[in-house]
Amino acid sequence: MLSNESLHPPAFSRSNSEASVDSASMEDFWREIESIKESSMGGQEEPPPAEVTPVDEGELEAEWLQDVGLSTLISGDEEEDGKALLSTLTRTQAAAVEKRYNTYTQTMRKKNKQSVRDVRDIFGVRESPPRDTCDNHTNQLDGTKEERELPTVIKASGSMPDDASLNSTTLSDASQDKEGSFAVPRSDSVAILETIPDLPVHSNGSPEPGQPVQNAVSDDDYLEKNIPPEAEELSFEVSYSEMVTEALKRNKLKKSDIKKEDYVLTKFIVQKTRFGLTEAGDLSAEDMKKIRHLSLIELTAFFDAFGIQLKRNKTEKVKGRDNGIFGVPLTVLLDSDRKKDPGVKVPLVLQKFFEKVEESGLESEGIFRLSGCTAKVKQYREELDAKFNADKFKWDKMCHREAAVMLKAFFRELPTSLFPVEYIPAFISLMERGPHVKVQFQALHLMVMALPDANRDTAEALMTFFSKVIANESKNRMSLWNISTVMAPNLFFSRSKHSDYEELLLANTAAHIIRLMLKYQKILWKVPSFLITQVRRMNEATMLLKKQLPSVRKLLRRRTLERETASPKTSKVLQKSPSARRMSDVPEGVIRVHAPLLSKVSMAIQLNNQTKAKDILAKFQYENSHGSSECIKIQNQRLYEIGGNIGEHCLDPDAYILDVYRINPQAEWVIKPQPSS
Repeated sequence: MLSNESLHPPAFSRSNSEASVDSASMEDFWREIESIKESSMGGQEEPPPAEVTPVDEGELEAEWLQDVGLSTLISGDEEEDGKALLSTLTRTQAAAVEKRYNTYTQTMRKKNKQSVRDVRDIFGVRESPPRDTCDNHTNQLDGTKEERELPTVIKASGSMPDDASLNSTTLSDASQDKEGSFAVPRSDSVAILETIPDLPVHSNGSPEPGQPVQNAVSDDDYLEKNIPPEAEELSFEVSYSEMVTEALKRNKLKKSDIKKEDYVLTKFIVQKTRFGLTEAGDLSAEDMKKIRHLSLIELTAFFDAFGIQLKRNKTEKVKGRDNGIFGVPLTVLLDSDRKKDPGVKVPLVLQKFFEKVEESGLESEGIFRLSGCTAKVKQYREELDAKFNADKFKWDKMCHREAAVMLKAFFRELPTSLFPVEYIPAFISLMERGPHVKVQFQALHLMVMALPDANRDTAEALMTFFSKVIANESKNRMSLWNISTVMAPNLFFSRSKHSDYEELLLANTAAHIIRLMLKYQKILWKVPSFLITQVRRMNEATMLLKKQLPSVRKLLRRRTLERETASPKTSKVLQKSPSARRMSDVPEGVIRVHAPLLSKVSMAIQLNNQTKAKDILAKFQYENSHGSSECIKIQNQRLYEIGGNIGEHCLDPDAYILDVYRINPQAEWVIKPQPSS
């Protein structure tokens, strides 16, 4: 993490931020830096510090737009996914996109480059505020003034828009303008969102009034032994950026200090809603890609609410090696490993490092402070690079100390750090404002959701491993602070030049982020339900956009008619059309569940308000209980929701299936094994 010019402790008066790390932890930090320096001098070439390449705002914003899946705004190509993404944004998210796109267009015009679309062509201009996307669009069309104010193309009695109008990407909720009003589509464009059926009032999964609260997931783990603090509920149902924006308006954000004692961190409880909770690995790869795009937009909007720019300076990119172990990108390692194990999510060599430490090193004092034998470490590194992929490396001769040293080197020598170090300055600015740890967690949660799959899966495995190390603190003397301080330079590293003061500030913040990851790892990898709701709407919008114009026209008319004639309750539920129900063999409220790997391969299930995923699994287990092998088999099975407005979704056993069915009536229901990590 530190440049070669920053390898000695700086002499300065510590501010409140720096004072959060005690002297013992800082000794660990500087000892780790010296160890890194020694290893680089011992023959392992470290890439030179990268000079920050001068770059204008327009190029940075263009890169951001590409990273969030909106390259269509730059290229001008008509891309359904980009349009669908824009159609689902909340007000704060839309404001973040509009701000970046506006900067990009202004810069391009100054450079006299290619012509670019005016921001108003995308976001429109309007004085009256639209309905609030944060409230799940519950104030949608009801035949009132709002309906009369819709773009004329939707309300036109006979004419349909031309191709140009239809392909003009717009936002129905759009973003906030300088005067405080919100932009909506102009009258010459189609509002994609208006073509999407309304979601239920509780589409994010919050229980209906009077419904009992589901089981809760707590961060209660090895850190919560003696002094459990007062628990606080954490909601995944509403956009984080919308929540902090509203709280800042009302001046109701709590403050908190960073303290060393582990137990002072708030204990969060996430209540299970009627949709259950979703792990990142429970969704399809395509839907997780959309989650990443939305998370980066949401993270940007989140920092915008505090007036903090989420800036990323362009630096010289270090090209990773194409083979071997050290200095090889995670994706390259996983591609090689999947030839042996197609389902692997964490590099196999890293898993072996974990195993070696767990075999005999969990109780070894200072396991991650020790430097090991330099000659042996060098020898093992060379042998691993040459022999690991051919399964010829002899692991029995390596001890836990060398494994721990090489584990740190593995992360430190990745072409890019496991976590995005370019976001650290934004986190520093956030920490200086002293927000409650809940706000800190929300920012971290979004950062984790925006990580590439390989980085996120590896980070989750690493935090699980470190929890085992910390569980043996009484013997190995590796506390939560020790681990986070020692690992900060290895997990958040920068090859750019920084002053000593800047480096220490970066290290301090990085250590605190790792501390939060370790503390809240039981809830950190859960996907916020408001993002899943947006993905569903994106998928619906994409399906509609791919249809031919006549089909879209009919759909627009049908949706308008349904909203005008249906009762408020039924209009908020995604329902199958009568023709779709006739084509199906299954009556309303009944699903057909397929279990291709079991002897009872299919079964019709009548749903009621209390039917959970685990109840359906239990029914199949009962029907297949004639042989013991079937009982064992069903224990490893999960119920999946496939198709409709989701790619593939492994359902929480506590999810109420009627609620899931109502928001995705076109889904298929399949029981199959859940992939292992």
